Amino acid sequence: MTKDPVTRDPWDGLRQHTAARVALGRAGVSLPTGELLRFGVAHAQARDAVHLPLDADALCATLQQAGWPSLQVHSAAPDRATYLLRPDLGRRLDEASMARLADQPGGFDVQLVVGDGLSSLAVSRHAAPLIAEVRAQAPPAWSFGPVVVARQARVALGDPVGELLKARLVVMLIGERPGLSSPDSLGAYLTWAPRRGRSDAERNCISNVRPEGLPYAQAARKLVWLAGESLRLQLSGVALKDRSDVAELPPA
Repeated sequence: MTKDPVTRDPWDGLRQHTAARVALGRAGVSLPTGELLRFGVAHAQARDAVHLPLDADALCATLQQAGWPSLQVHSAAPDRATYLLRPDLGRRLDEASMARLADQPGGFDVQLVVGDGLSSLAVSRHAAPLIAEVRAQAPPAWSFGPVVVARQARVALGDPVGELLKARLVVMLIGERPGLSSPDSLGAYLTWAPRRGRSDAERNCISNVRPEGLPYAQAARKLVWLAGESLRLQLSGVALKDRSDVAELPPA
């Protein structure tokens, strides 16, 4: 009988509960070859997620088919290399986009913005299903503007978009920084009374939206609850606490 060259980790049972890189075991003093190869694949997937361009036309077509009007904008970062080197440019709209938004009707309760961020893969996979869940769960009285699809976008790009469209609340759906077990994680950031210069402390964040993380229906439930409280209290960020789970508990 051939001896297993891999020394199993005593916490090996945890691997069935998480995609995190835990209890990898050892082959001599090194990682097992299989784990090393899986690490290389995960690293390559994370790098690809950062550099893969967003097919904004396809996303807009998907949204249109679902009944969502949409329009495209671009940040002041002209290309991916500049975007990665100059985060400040990803927070600003280019001149053409500012002019396009200035001509649009505004004043909606909720303005959805979809930005490629650091993982266009997350956006192409999860933005449309999440938006569908949001519409299904949102109160009928809420008014939504056309979905704005932004390329070379950082989170704060939602602020000038919401400001130009005179939105009460902006929700930025954006690809998050890829991890070695999650190259396609989508984030949602809510900002009350968006305007240029808002800080991250004035936003609420819902992270890791994807089937393997926070499922669409659950993420939409949190988003709709936070949006409702933001519209009611006229604030967001550190002053707005997520009590959506508490609100769902049955009375004692």
